[in-house]
Amino acid sequence: MAQVLEFKLPDLGEGLTEAEIVRWLVEVGDVVAVDQPVVEVETAKAMVEVPCPYGGVVTARFGEEGTELPVGSPLLTVAVGAPSSGEETEGSGNVLVGYGTGAPPARRRRVRPTAGATTPPGAHTRTRPAHHPAADDHPGAPAREPGPARDHSAAAVRADGPVPVISPLVRRLARENGLDLRTLVGSGPDGLILRSDVEHVLRSAGTPVREPESPLAPHTPEATPVAPAPVTAGTRIPLRGIRGTVADKLSRSRREIPDATCWVDADATELLRVRRVMNATGGPKISLLALLARICTAALARYPELNSTVDTEAREIVRLDHIHLGFAAQTERGLVVPVVRDSHTRDAESLSAEFARLTEAARTGTLTPADLTGGTFTLNNYGVFGVDGSTPIINHPEAAMLGVGRIVPKPWVYEGELAVRQVVQLSLTFDHRVCDGGTAGGFLRHVADCVEQPAVLLRSL
Repeated sequence: MAQVLEFKLPDLGEGLTEAEIVRWLVEVGDVVAVDQPVVEVETAKAMVEVPCPYGGVVTARFGEEGTELPVGSPLLTVAVGAPSSGEETEGSGNVLVGYGTGAPPARRRRVRPTAGATTPPGAHTRTRPAHHPAADDHPGAPAREPGPARDHSAAAVRADGPVPVISPLVRRLARENGLDLRTLVGSGPDGLILRSDVEHVLRSAGTPVREPESPLAPHTPEATPVAPAPVTAGTRIPLRGIRGTVADKLSRSRREIPDATCWVDADATELLRVRRVMNATGGPKISLLALLARICTAALARYPELNSTVDTEAREIVRLDHIHLGFAAQTERGLVVPVVRDSHTRDAESLSAEFARLTEAARTGTLTPADLTGGTFTLNNYGVFGVDGSTPIINHPEAAMLGVGRIVPKPWVYEGELAVRQVVQLSLTFDHRVCDGGTAGGFLRHVADCVEQPAVLLRSL
């Protein structure tokens, strides 16, 4: 006899507590193998695939694409075969996002679900969190056969405990119409309360049914008549996932960090020439970003105050003994900051390779949470957008960010004569709690000196 197992959204680590369903990779009725990815979700850190620890037939899915679920919410149920002697049915236990046993997934095939498979005992009594919108009927729920009318009101109020409803929409419909769900007996499987049950009771009592509000719509008090809103209300875009996390982090940075910015123009002509010479010798190409990163790590070794964080509770500045260099990357899903770990131990070739790998992962949405956390200093190359300067917001809880504008030909006094040189504007935004202007200015001047005369960098190699 098949056993129905429930797979819940696993603990995603890195302090993440929820995820948005981006794309289902299986359908109800599909056969899945142990550790086969079944759903693609977007967390506050990255977009990843979630493998299922059970092998069997998918009998139900919980949550439409675009729905946000907290950790521990049901994702799907799987009917697994009866275990043979000595065989376990607990699955692999490998529920870390993006990881499994590495075994190739079984070929998907459609099976005709039986009544017992599509409606496992208790499968329809589970609900998703009430604050997420959902369809009126759950995917995989069987159609109700016509039958005699039932009394939808219970003789006695239910005992304490969760009330089984088919969707959060039904719970909201009852709440906004002042109906206690504990007084109802649902007509669905195992007493599941359907939307039609709630509407039947409200109409029987002569109560006008008030449709539940969209969770994204502004609330209007009933006592205050309001004229119809114009069509030009605009589009509402939920701040969630990566974009929501970025918004929270930037807001916190503005609230907590007393930042200041200084900037300087630098002649990058010699740096560009050196890069051309390096790439002409053969081997992997060295990116300009990698050279700037190498300059950054050298400057941070000289001014370690800027590679630190502030412990506000202890009222202490924590200077870090490693440099994990983040760099801002714009993607279709928003701004992300991948991190090159132990940048101070890498040469220009290694930095180029890691920047290329992380940039491609950002473009394809395959960055892992580890790729996006732990940064100690950020390099922001906003020159790729065609702008000269910026006063960026520090990536909390870091202490500083180096900004690099576009490199453009400009008139410049070079060796006592006016010439056209390749000029770049560099800016440093820093936490004024960790250092004063003298330290920040010294760091930025050292970066500019290395840009103008790359040979200066040799002293720290």
